[in-house]
Amino acid sequence: MPNTDILPALKVPKTMRAIVLPEANEAIRLNNAELKVPECSENELLIKVEYVGLNPLDAQYAKTGFCHWQYPHVLGLDAVGIVVNAPKGIYPNIGARVMWHASMGEQGVLSEYAKVPNYAVSVVPESVKPEQAAALPCAGMTALISLDKLQITEGDTLLIEAGAGAVGQIAIQFAKQRGADVFTTAAKRNHKLVKSLGADTVFDYQDKNLCQKIRRELGPQGFDAVLDSLGGEVTARNIELMRFCGRIACLKPLPVFEQELLFRKAPNISIVSLAGAWLANSLCAQQRMSFMSNLLLESVAKDELKVPEIDLIEFNAEHISTALKTQLAGGFTGKQVVKVSID
Repeated sequence: MPNTDILPALKVPKTMRAIVLPEANEAIRLNNAELKVPECSENELLIKVEYVGLNPLDAQYAKTGFCHWQYPHVLGLDAVGIVVNAPKGIYPNIGARVMWHASMGEQGVLSEYAKVPNYAVSVVPESVKPEQAAALPCAGMTALISLDKLQITEGDTLLIEAGAGAVGQIAIQFAKQRGADVFTTAAKRNHKLVKSLGADTVFDYQDKNLCQKIRRELGPQGFDAVLDSLGGEVTARNIELMRFCGRIACLKPLPVFEQELLFRKAPNISIVSLAGAWLANSLCAQQRMSFMSNLLLESVAKDELKVPEIDLIEFNAEHISTALKTQLAGGFTGKQVVKVSID
């Protein structure tokens, strides 16, 4: 390991290019901007951003705004880049390539430079492409947290909604590693994809007889667990398809439930929120995200996890705005990743 007391900081300009949201707006109108490079303190690393993974969450809050944001706001939560400055004795070292999921409450990572606490990053193995790593944090950690909250073990029957989405693709693979019998929903054109990832049974999410076909395939007992990424009426439907005291992990806000359904099914309902680790100022939760990031990267390096197909996006406001609209339109099976660094 190099002596961090003598490692020089890499040359950093005073200003940087960034993509900003001037204010929340339905059209997801973004601007190209020139901002000051962030100043770091204590255990923070300054990172030259190479790639940024886009998520539906970025698009949703570009439209509605977020209570902690000040405008103009730099969007983006998932990033990979090179450490260019770090306090003495802090790991990882200058020159390391790292991956991280940024705080929802602070400025994002769609900029040439960003700062992040050292304990919240994971070093990217040389065998993992940086653009693939940028696709992992939000979708991968959401999948892992969901499976942990659902307490998935060998023999469990698990329904994963939207199996062809990024969260669904990763969740299918890890659920199979844990020995679950995986059922999933997807458009017909994506059935081959989710089957290749390990799904045992796939249903067409547009099928008007979906519930009847699930019951015919599963039998009367119902699912042990459900990963519900859709929310709304689908959440209530999924609880109906669960066994008594079954487990459901919800990625969207909960609907209003009929009391009879809750009494009859007595579901164990979990809420999944990556943002909470930062908003609650939970150091343990932030460090756990780093541990999960390590698992994701190691799994890719060992060829135990297939990353969703990457679609590279140009680093400018117009292209990123269009990409975010695609995120909300649905039906997108890969990961859109912005290439920030031109080096």
